[in-house]
Formats: sequence, structure tokens, C-alpha cells
Amino acid sequence: MVNILILHSQVPFVRGGAEVLVEGLRDALIEYGHTADIVALPLGWNPPEKLLTTALAWRLLDATSFNARAVDRVICTKYPTWAVEHPNKALWLIHQHRQAYDLFGAQFSEFGVDTRSRALRERVVDIDRAGIGECRPRYAISRNVAGRLRRYCGIDAQPLYPPVPRSGLRPERYDPFVLSVARLDASKRIDLAIQALAESRSALRLVVVGDGPDAASLRMLAERTGVADRVDFLGRISDDRLRELYNTCRAVYYAPVDEDYGYTTVEALSAAKPVLTTDDAGGVLEFVDHRVDGFVTNADPTSLAESICAVGDERIARQLGGHGPDRVAALSWDAVIE
Repeated sequence: MVNILILHSQVPFVRGGAEVLVEGLRDALIEYGHTADIVALPLGWNPPEKLLTTALAWRLLDATSFNARAVDRVICTKYPTWAVEHPNKALWLIHQHRQAYDLFGAQFSEFGVDTRSRALRERVVDIDRAGIGECRPRYAISRNVAGRLRRYCGIDAQPLYPPVPRSGLRPERYDPFVLSVARLDASKRIDLAIQALAESRSALRLVVVGDGPDAASLRMLAERTGVADRVDFLGRISDDRLRELYNTCRAVYYAPVDEDYGYTTVEALSAAKPVLTTDDAGGVLEFVDHRVDGFVTNADPTSLAESICAVGDERIARQLGGHGPDRVAALSWDAVIE
């Protein structure tokens, strides 16, 4: 039996795939006979200098023991958990602070391109190179995440996919609606699905699950484009209700900007539903091939509208969705822990 701490950076009041992953990892480690727990510190970036003070807090944390109980291993997951000092520090990289890397200076980043922002960004990169460089072994949740680490920091990590977190997924029906499951913010591009629905000739509805800062603007977009009566915003819903929606939808839309991994993708495939995505969706493309288990199009409303029209034919949706379960069958906690 080994005492293991999973180190996590928690953005207050936000729950997403990272929280699902670390909780699942903890439970799996316990099931395998280890003693495991999660240690989280809050992460903020407004003002951006908070990124450095949070890293300092992790560095000052003595994670080798608590109340005279030794910690045999720590597993680092997100920026800046790897700043912690521990002689047996492993990495399962969910993502770095992307605003300092591929999103630097873009609309999704708190960093500008001024001298001050560039200097702060370099500090973040230095923290990553030093802390991640101390980790052995090093894994990442997808090839996409591992590729970013290699491209920007010159450090290798082996892809290790998390399993499908939700049980009971199966193709009960292919009802006439497309399901979207994502946080409602700009990087998840729910607006693209609404615009595509407005351009499509399909009678399919769009069911949007999730909440976030863009909820009001997305409702306004649906009104403005004339599809408010075909878009259902459900907000946060129960696990049972979400399972029901996966099992009865026609297809699943998931096309974030260069996604790290995306539980929505593997849950859709597990339910034998085709995934509608775009060619810049990052980790999603590690599981979805065009016209094999979904549609991969350009990231514009017209192209996506064609995909929506295609799955208007239930036979096509069933055919593509049927390939999904085999794509994710090998994903398991057994593979992760071993």
C-alpha cells in the first residue's frame, strides 16, 4: 500500500473535466489498495501576477508528510502543481496554463503582447520547465497535450488516456436532436453550433447542457438567428438526465478550440453516437475520423450545417455511431493504474 496525493489546481466555483478526472483517479487508486487523497489550492489569473503567487504557494508546501504520515508519491496534474517539492513526483498532465502558450495574445488569454505580459509569460514557462522537468514518470492525457509540452518546453510525456467517466451509456434511440455538453464560454464554440443550425435545412433541434459566462449571449444569438424555438438550454443537469440525453440523441456536437482531451467525445462514442466536430478541435480528433464515427469539418457555420443535415438521416447517424464503442473500449482505470 502506497500513500499518494493527487495535486490539483482548482478554479473556484468552476467544475469541469479536470475535477472529474482527479476524483476518478483518487477512487481508482483506493480501489487498487492504495491510500489516496486530493490536495487542491485555488488558481486565479486576474491579475495575471496571481499565477506566480500560486506557484510560490505550491513551492512552499511540504508534501513529504502530513501529521507524521509519510507521502510516498505525489501526482501533479495542472499548473502550477509541479512546483511542489517532493522526491517522488509524477506527472499526469491535464494541461498547462494555455494562455501562456498556444493562446498567448489571443482572445482567450489574459495576457497581452506588451513587455510586461511577455515577461510574466516567461516566468510561467520557467516554472513549467523546472517543475515538470523534476517529474518522473511523465504522462499527458492526450497526444495533443503531450505535443504542446514538447513544442513549448522541450519536454516529452507519454499519452495516457483517461477512461470514460460515465457508465450506462448505450444507443437506446436516435431522437431528432443534436446534443452539446460543454461549459458555456467562448473557447467551447457553442455559438458555432447555433449559427450552423440556423444555416441548416435540417429539422433537428439543439440541446445545450452546461452553464458558464456566455449563457446569456448564446440565448441572444439563438434569438437573433431565428432558431430560439429549436435550441433548448438546460443548464446543469443530473447525471441520470445527462445519461438519458446521450442515450437518446441523434448526434453530439463537440468542437472546442484545440481541446486537450474532452470527456464529451468519449462519452458520445461510448453511447454509439456520431460526433460533429471541426478540424481544429485538438484532442477530439484523436478519436473521431471524418465519415467513420462522425464528421470533421472546417470551423465555419456552413460546413458544420452540412454535418447537421447529414445526421438528419437516422440511418447515417446509426451507421457512424456504431463504430464508436470500439474506439473507446480499451480506455479503463486498469490501463491507467498499471
